[in-house]
Amino acid sequence: MKTISLPLSEAPVPTQAWPAPLLASLHRTAGLLFGSRLNAALTLAFGAMLTVAVPPMLRWLVLDAVLFNPDPAACRAASGACWSFIYAKSGQLLFGIYPVDERWRPALVCLLILALLGWSVRPASWTPRLLGLWIAALALIVWLMGGGLGFEEVPTSAWGGLPVTLILTVVAIGIAFPVGILLALGRRSTMPAVRIAAVVGIESVRGLPLLSILFVASIMLPLFLPEALLPDKFVRALVALTIFAAAYLAEVIRGGLQAIPKGQYEAAAALGLPFWRTQYLVILPQAIRVVIPALANTIIVMIKNTSLVLVVGLFDLISSGKAALADPAWPSPAAETFLFIGAIFFALSFSFARFADFLERRGPVAR
Repeated sequence: MKTISLPLSEAPVPTQAWPAPLLASLHRTAGLLFGSRLNAALTLAFGAMLTVAVPPMLRWLVLDAVLFNPDPAACRAASGACWSFIYAKSGQLLFGIYPVDERWRPALVCLLILALLGWSVRPASWTPRLLGLWIAALALIVWLMGGGLGFEEVPTSAWGGLPVTLILTVVAIGIAFPVGILLALGRRSTMPAVRIAAVVGIESVRGLPLLSILFVASIMLPLFLPEALLPDKFVRALVALTIFAAAYLAEVIRGGLQAIPKGQYEAAAALGLPFWRTQYLVILPQAIRVVIPALANTIIVMIKNTSLVLVVGLFDLISSGKAALADPAWPSPAAETFLFIGAIFFALSFSFARFADFLERRGPVAR
C-alpha cells in the first residue's frame, strides 16, 4: 500500500492577538482599581471584605436555605434562611388580611397599576388621553378593591399589603405634583394674599413630621367632625400623604422656577403669551427639567414614607409582614420577611430612579 505523506509547513503558527478594545478596557479598569496607592489600598480592602462576607452570606441565603419546602420543621432544622415561609405566606404578605377567596382582585389591581406605570413612562404616551386613562383605571381599582356591583364588598380596613402601598404612592404623588406646582407658582406670585397663603400652607406642613399629620388625620379629626362628614381612614391617610408630598414638591419646583432666566419670561411676554400659557409652554418644562434629580429624590422618599401609615392602623406591606410573622406554627423568620419587603421597596424606588435618569438624559437642561 502506498502511503501518502503531507509536507509540513515550516512557518510558525501565528499567535492570536487580543482585541484592541478588550485590551484598552482591561488597561482602563486596572488604572481605575490600582492607578494610585489609595485606589490600590481601597481595592484590596474591598476585596478582602468581600472574601470574608460573601461566602457565609451565600451559604445563609442559598446553600443552607430552605427554599420551597412548606414545612415549619424544616426551617427549624436548617441553619440557613427560611424562604419557604415567604413562599407559604406570600398571599398574606402581598395582600394582608384581604379575604382569601377574593385575593385575585388585589392581584389584578397590582398588575393594572404596574402596567399603567410602565405605559406612562413612554414619552409617546404623554398626552391628555393618559390622564383620562388613569382616572378610568382608578375608578376600576376602587371597584375591584372595594367590591359592589357584583363583587363581594370589602371595607378599606381589610385592604392591605402591596395594593395599599401602590395605591397610596400613585394617588398621593399623582395629586401632589400638580398641587405642588400651584403652590410653587403661588409662592412666587406678585399678589400678596396668594403669596402669603402659599407660604403659610407650605411652611406649616414642612414644619410638622409626617407622623403628626397622619395622627391628626386619623385620630384627632374624628373628634371634631361628625360621623356623617368623616371620610374613611384610608382616605384620611391618603389626604395626609398628599398634603405632605405637595408641600415638599412645591419647594423643589420653586427652586426650578428661580433657575429660569428672566429673559425667558420676557421672550414669552414679547410673543404675547398670557400667564398660564407662559407657564405651561415656556417656564414649567424648563423648571421641572432643571430639578429632576431633586424631584426624584423627594418622590422616592414619599414612596418609602407610605410605610408610616401602619401607625394609624392601615395594613401596608410592613404591617402584613408583621401579621404573617405572628403565626406560631413558623419560627418567625423576620430577616427573610423584611428582606422580601425591602426588595419590593427597592424595586419601586430603583425603577423610579432609572426613569428619572432617563428623563434627565432625554434632553439638555435649559440655561
